[in-house]
Amino acid sequence: MKANKGATISTFEEYFEGFDGDVVVKLQEMRQTISRAAPEASEVISYAIPTYVLNGNLVHFAAFKNHLGFYPGPSGIEALKNELAGYKKAKGSVQFPLEQPLPLEIISRIVKFRVAENLNKRKTNIK
Repeated sequence: MKANKGATISTFEEYFEGFDGDVVVKLQEMRQTISRAAPEASEVISYAIPTYVLNGNLVHFAAFKNHLGFYPGPSGIEALKNELAGYKKAKGSVQFPLEQPLPLEIISRIVKFRVAENLNKRKTNIK
């Protein structure tokens, strides 16, 4: 992992530049999986980490020393809690160890759940 201390990050590419080899591969896998599951979502940097937005925040992700953090919010974690049983979780986040393959199918399902949730929220607010 490279240091990006003090740098202002404004794109996913700039964020990814702060990491080496295998971590960048995992970040790209995460990005591609989320983009496929939410093709209408926009990529932004929020809270200094990669974020997807679609009618509000959709999901965030970030690299750390030993894991990738995935932040779909409490509802996203709750929706697939059984599938996430083997991972360290908090109320709105899950950690995927860097030494293991990313569970791309689970990530995709969580993102699709969040897309539906955010689009439903928009419909509810329009009425």
